[in-house]
Amino acid sequence: MFKKFYPGAYSKSVFDIDYKKLYNNGLRGIIFDIDNTLVHHGDDSNEKVDKFFKEVQNIGFKTILLSNNDKERVERFIRNIDTPYICDAEKPESAGYLKAVDMLGLEKNDVVYIGDQMFVDIYGANKCLIPNIMVHYIEAPNEKRIGIKRYLEKFVLIFFKLSKNHSVDI
Repeated sequence: MFKKFYPGAYSKSVFDIDYKKLYNNGLRGIIFDIDNTLVHHGDDSNEKVDKFFKEVQNIGFKTILLSNNDKERVERFIRNIDTPYICDAEKPESAGYLKAVDMLGLEKNDVVYIGDQMFVDIYGANKCLIPNIMVHYIEAPNEKRIGIKRYLEKFVLIFFKLSKNHSVDI
């Protein structure tokens, strides 16, 4: 029932994923979400994220951003990051995901999508049969309220973890 929402793997953060392992397992491209995946919603990139992109690219990965944000927000974010992007992607619709794979010049099974929202990011990647990793969303300091979707995600993640149906080895 919930399998269409199950991520290929789950990680606490983009910084906790073993990218060398992903590369050694044959993945060559990474499609990243921005908000609450790389930075808190609406924040600009920072030194840590800028350095992270260089490190991932130095491993050999091609990267691209896939965002529902507008062009101004995405361009502000990548000010110090050398990566292509797709804005106004209308995730979880398939078109943006497939365009990202095409722009990377790779096949779907050579790419991994990384995002924080189960019912948008992960569901969209699953619809396109793109391997994916869900990361825990970035919380703002002193943030106490989360939306209903986050509670539903926690519920589905319990079933995912019990299933041991992890298709991406991180």
